[in-house]
Amino acid sequence: MTSPPAVALVTGAGRGIGRAIALRLAADGVAVGVTDLDGGSAAAVAAEVGAAGGRAAGLAADVTDLDAMRAAVRTVEDALGPLAILVNNAGWDHLRPFAESDPALWDRLIAVNLKGVLNATRAALDGMIARGRGRIVTVASDAGRVGSTGESVYSACKAGVIGFSKALAREVARHAITVNVVCPGPANTTLLRELMAGERGASILEGLRRAIPMRRLAEPEDVAGAVAYFASEAAAYVTGQVLSVSGGLTMVG
Repeated sequence: MTSPPAVALVTGAGRGIGRAIALRLAADGVAVGVTDLDGGSAAAVAAEVGAAGGRAAGLAADVTDLDAMRAAVRTVEDALGPLAILVNNAGWDHLRPFAESDPALWDRLIAVNLKGVLNATRAALDGMIARGRGRIVTVASDAGRVGSTGESVYSACKAGVIGFSKALAREVARHAITVNVVCPGPANTTLLRELMAGERGASILEGLRRAIPMRRLAEPEDVAGAVAYFASEAAAYVTGQVLSVSGGLTMVG
């Protein structure tokens, strides 16, 4: 059996789900490149990994910029070694009915949530193909599987990420590169709390908790566990798959 991949790059890893993914991969013995639009947050998470005995590099990187992502891959590889795992986690959302939205909002959502995945994947892929191995795991959303009120364009982006990942999985399987997707349901993150600020938001969150069969929101660590599985040798023969981490909220095929 081949050795587990040794180096990962996680986008949007300065807080929330991305931070939990970085810490979980590090706990599994992976060296982690922690990237975030906020370089200070990325550095802080890398320091957490280092304090726990792991190897990490933290740096600012904007997933909407292909050249920036190529530079991030080079920096991580120079610091930690050849990249074997890419986790596309960076995302952004803004709740607004589609009839009240405008092209500026659409462009921002698409740039981060769809093109950001394309940019990071393109930046990492050539090296993986050359080395004949790799794991690409993208954190999408159940909004991309079942839709979500007030998130029409966000849902479209996440559905696009799912389709992209399935197609890419077919293209790169011959290079021993797997491509899989994790779709969280509502998760207890700063982003969700910001989106649901105010009395009305609190009411919506409580309604979500009641609707989830497990009666709680996902914690970042719940999502990190699913990502760690797809990144591991245990999933070496699993590709093109979409795993919902929603506590049973979205039981669809």
